[in-house]
Amino acid sequence: MSGSITCSATDLAVLLGPNATAAATYICGQLGDVNNKFIDTAFAIDNTYLLFSAYLVFSMQLGFAMLCAGSVRAKNTMNIMLTNVLDAAAGGLFYYLFGYAFAFGSPSNGFIGKHFFGLKDIPTPTADYSNFLYQWAFAIAAAGITSGSIAERTQFVAYLIYSSFLTGFVYPVVSHWFWSVDGWASPFRTDGDLLFGTGAIDFAGSGVVHMVGGIAGLWGALIEGPRLGRFDNGGRAIALRGHSASLVVLGTFLLWFGWYGFNPGSFNKILVPYETGTYNGQWSAVGRTAVTTTLAGCTAALTTLFGKRLLSGHWNVTDVCNGLLGGFAAITGGCSVVEPWAAIICGFVAALVLLGCNKLAEKLRYDDPLEAAQLHGGCGAWGLIFTALFAQEKYLNQIYGNKPGRPHGLFMGGGGKLLGAQLIQILVITGWVSATMGTLFFILKKMKLLRISSEDEMAGMDMTRHGGFAYMYFDDDESHKAIQLRRVEPRSPSPNGANSTPTPV
Repeated sequence: MSGSITCSATDLAVLLGPNATAAATYICGQLGDVNNKFIDTAFAIDNTYLLFSAYLVFSMQLGFAMLCAGSVRAKNTMNIMLTNVLDAAAGGLFYYLFGYAFAFGSPSNGFIGKHFFGLKDIPTPTADYSNFLYQWAFAIAAAGITSGSIAERTQFVAYLIYSSFLTGFVYPVVSHWFWSVDGWASPFRTDGDLLFGTGAIDFAGSGVVHMVGGIAGLWGALIEGPRLGRFDNGGRAIALRGHSASLVVLGTFLLWFGWYGFNPGSFNKILVPYETGTYNGQWSAVGRTAVTTTLAGCTAALTTLFGKRLLSGHWNVTDVCNGLLGGFAAITGGCSVVEPWAAIICGFVAALVLLGCNKLAEKLRYDDPLEAAQLHGGCGAWGLIFTALFAQEKYLNQIYGNKPGRPHGLFMGGGGKLLGAQLIQILVITGWVSATMGTLFFILKKMKLLRISSEDEMAGMDMTRHGGFAYMYFDDDESHKAIQLRRVEPRSPSPNGANSTPTPV
């Protein structure tokens, strides 16, 4: 093997004897080479693991695209697909130029990073290109969440502006607060005291990713107002169903697959032993995290299935898909620090949160075509609270550094300090995103850059803004018209008084 290390008894025999110092030098040199090879291998394994996780998270963009396409009416398919492509493309440039530096540009202050603009001085001992790619995939996921909330009525230029602003500034600042070694609320903080002695625990982003995207979408949808026809004059909700349940299911499964990079991949490294020479290492924690993620999603899906059956009398596949994703969004924050049985509780409550948020949205005449604000914002907030209730001390110490007496889950005997930190995280994320993205959407509205005209909205943006339809289709309302046109015309009397054969139209 190229670069292999050889050490034979013959080599040592020549040196042994009176020249023991030379023998020791030779042996130590060989052992040093072996040690360096192990270090190189560890870096290679960890970077390969992180890159593979980044590819999985990036594949979620395809899942978002399919889910969004299936959830809107066919006349807006090209528009929503294009916005998903641009979330990734614009997000890539702005995260490269500014976002990564604002998020992880250490050393810096507790509010915002100030190094690594344009990846200058990368790689370092603590940051490599693979880490940038992984974090970029997270940033564009937050932007993708927002696009679902404002679908079917938003000007294309508004997508470009908000996506660039979100991935280049708003999201990176939040991730700096909770994930950077300098962040004021980060459990990884190395300079100064941790928030409530623990820092806010948001392992893979129930708050940092899902709440940020969900709250941004909430403000966008509120400021734009509901789609035409979503509510009648009396305020009663009218379903504007997506045109393809098949695309919704396909997108859901792609997101499920990608979530195994989103949550387990957030360890960043896999070759970390907790007890040398045993099975107890980060590789086991990675597996446990995948299991908790699975159980939360599965429980939420089944809870939503039966919950919607009781509420509406139907077994609705799109509702089940949203329930599944709500479970994933909720478990994301605490997936690595809870036991599998607790993940079932997380998924069950997440489904109830989603159902409750959807009911509230209808009463308030709030229109979100993909339920993104309810799913990611509501379930994300529940996920942070869930972590404060069920986090295990031993798992927190393994991941965030051994700290005897560390505050952990309230129901696990860890006191209420972690709950306090989590509630602060919910409040500051809500306030920050509201102040930044709410202001941006308001400015876009005042500049008449936010919502399309009523005529374009009725005709569909594919034809009016993108030059043609994605494919031949009939929306629900047009299908009903077609059925009516197939009626048989009244029979016309014949010269002899008999009715003629009916003529179909």
